[in-house]
Amino acid sequence: MKLDDALFNWLQIKLVADARPSDEAAKETELFFREILTEDHGLDEFSVSHVDNTMCYVSFTKEDKKKTQMYDRQAAEQLLIDINSNPKYNE
Repeated sequence: MKLDDALFNWLQIKLVADARPSDEAAKETELFFREILTEDHGLDEFSVSHVDNTMCYVSFTKEDKKKTQMYDRQAAEQLLIDINSNPKYNE
């Protein structure tokens, strides 16, 4: 999995896990992508550093170099929107 894809997948599930603190599946999935980012891509640190009207910013450190990747906010929040709109996941 490419770094950009792994970061985006982590961002999506991080937003879900933060919005749904009792969702154990979301927490486990967030940890899964966290492992991919640390073990497969060698990231030391990563976090959602900022969210504005149109973008989500993920800051990360790799090999002592700090970088920021931007993602479309609507695309990043789509998984949360889909989960929240499905009654099966809101019982």
